[in-house]
Amino acid sequence: MSAGSQRARPWLAYALVTVVLWGAWGALAGLSAERGFPDTLVYCVWALTMIPPALFVLGRAGWALDRSPRAIGFGMAIGLLGAGGQMILFKALTTGPAYFIFPIISLSPVVTIALSMLLLRERTGRLGAAGIVLALVALPMLDLSFGDGDAQGLGWFPLALLIMAAWGVQAYFMKLANDSVSAESIFFYMMAGALLLVPVAWTMTDLSQPVNLGLDGPWMTAAIQILNAVGALTLVYAFRYGKAIVVAPLTNAGAPLVTAVLSLLFAGVVPGPLKMVGLALALVASLLLVMEPERAPAAPRP
Repeated sequence: MSAGSQRARPWLAYALVTVVLWGAWGALAGLSAERGFPDTLVYCVWALTMIPPALFVLGRAGWALDRSPRAIGFGMAIGLLGAGGQMILFKALTTGPAYFIFPIISLSPVVTIALSMLLLRERTGRLGAAGIVLALVALPMLDLSFGDGDAQGLGWFPLALLIMAAWGVQAYFMKLANDSVSAESIFFYMMAGALLLVPVAWTMTDLSQPVNLGLDGPWMTAAIQILNAVGALTLVYAFRYGKAIVVAPLTNAGAPLVTAVLSLLFAGVVPGPLKMVGLALALVASLLLVMEPERAPAAPRP
């Protein structure tokens, strides 16, 4: 490898931290609902856990919040696309089968990659290209399962496509915004966007049902969701330093690997055959994306 390809790659460190945090979050996220704390209230707690990391990194940056219309527009768009997709997901899961909805949503990196290649002119080498393809093949397998529930029509299908598009565009905007807005400001406005939809999640909650308010309710949920929040922060930094066409598939394929390993170690949960194939493909894809040599940016045109 050339000296240029061996230089520090900060995007990779941030992406791997995101993978570990989101993988651990994925292994624990289901505990809240199991302990009687509704998903809509989990969203409210998650939005609140965005506050500490947002203030921490903003404080480290000297409280230099970018107040330009561009920064506010990008940051709020990124936050509302992510949070809005979650709101739509609540609705989709009431009308359709999760085992079809999640594989569709998992393909959001396709949107990110297409936009980044077409509009940002991002490219990668053979290893990276192979990793991207394998990751996109693996992602639906990681979420695909089969159940006995009957879907109530096909109203869930456009909702699933809408979520896929929202989260794919969100990642693209995250990369685009990092070219002109500080990562700290982007995450601060992401937090604001998430908090704006807390009242929506609250009104969607069926408060006629008992809600666990003990230590294993909102407090345990906060401990779990802080993993998600900090992972979102490190993802912003990963997009700041790395290519969206590599960061998006790596983080989306890598996190389920960590979730599967933790679930196997601590809960003895063995993935089904199809998911095992998906995990194997995701592992190979992640290794290829990590091994892709860093390329020097193209020289600017005179």
